[in-house]
Amino acid sequence: MIDPSLEFQTAIRAALVEHPEVSALLPADHIRAGSTRPEKLPTIIMAGPQTINLGRTSGGFYLTRVYFDLHIWALEDGANVARQIGAAVSLALWDAPASATVGIDAYERPSFTYLRDPDPERAFCHGVGTVEGAIRWMV
Repeated sequence: MIDPSLEFQTAIRAALVEHPEVSALLPADHIRAGSTRPEKLPTIIMAGPQTINLGRTSGGFYLTRVYFDLHIWALEDGANVARQIGAAVSLALWDAPASATVGIDAYERPSFTYLRDPDPERAFCHGVGTVEGAIRWMV
């Protein structure tokens, strides 16, 4: 059975890994799914998938709206690096990512907000963005 959130996550990660501006700022193994603060920096973590089942479509497909949070973590020159990564991610995900297994019928580009770590000793910068799509899938 297909999980629409996993398929959308796979498509998002592939788009990020393949985009030259993103890969110039961080290696592919720093783009992952998860829910913890990273050990390797800078990093993009895809976390917190939310699914809303919308119903059925023609041809026996199901339609589910999927939201993903994209967490950007950076340390050295954290705020500038995090914003540069966010800009590269926005370009990489300007259009809906390609998927060979599901249809992405509606798509919203990511938007980001950036937060500084309150501990000045650590100087982390954390950017959070959300990307969403209406995913058409079949059992």
